[in-house]
Amino acid sequence: MTITPRLPSIAPYPLPDEGEWPASRAPWPFEPARAALLVHDMQGYFVDAFVAGSDPIQGAIANIARLLAAARANGIPVFYTAQHGDQLPADRGLQKDLWGPGMRHLPAQQRIIAALQPEAGDLLLVKHRYSAFQRSNLESLLRARGRDQLLITGIYAHIGCLQTAGDAFQRDVRPFFVADAVADFSRHWHDMALSYIADCSGVVCSAKQLIEKLT
Repeated sequence: MTITPRLPSIAPYPLPDEGEWPASRAPWPFEPARAALLVHDMQGYFVDAFVAGSDPIQGAIANIARLLAAARANGIPVFYTAQHGDQLPADRGLQKDLWGPGMRHLPAQQRIIAALQPEAGDLLLVKHRYSAFQRSNLESLLRARGRDQLLITGIYAHIGCLQTAGDAFQRDVRPFFVADAVADFSRHWHDMALSYIADCSGVVCSAKQLIEKLT
């Protein structure tokens, strides 16, 4: 079978509701004073694979925006990841074999989407691999701020978001995977990511559950 190295066109699907994902094995309570928020890869290039104005991306964007507002209001550090366009082959690595050359060095593709723009005080990390921790200083930035809980939002749930959660767990950073603030290639892959994290590496929760504890 030949794999075409490109992003798919993603058909709409409903975001999961509370109760539609398995209970998390991890017993950790959400503690805002220990938490940071990650907005993962919400760049035009990746978001454009979805049907605009439809779930899952419409609902995920709205929930990320609500979490951003709550985090900033409560002094929770906010991190973004973003890839560069026109990566050199050495920087692109094996990703080019699966996904081709990736985004171009164009503002429309590289920018974080308008609804979720970083603000003063937020930290923007250059993304190199699936996990936000790879070839970045995310771990040291978390440690310097006394943060060992990471609220994970963004795209795509079963690729970079899942890998980031697993990497966080292995660094003793507790992942909180926000089920209705991530989006994926399909509901099948979305549910798979939630099930894997609930069983192996973190707490699966909703944006509403986190915001209620903040407000």
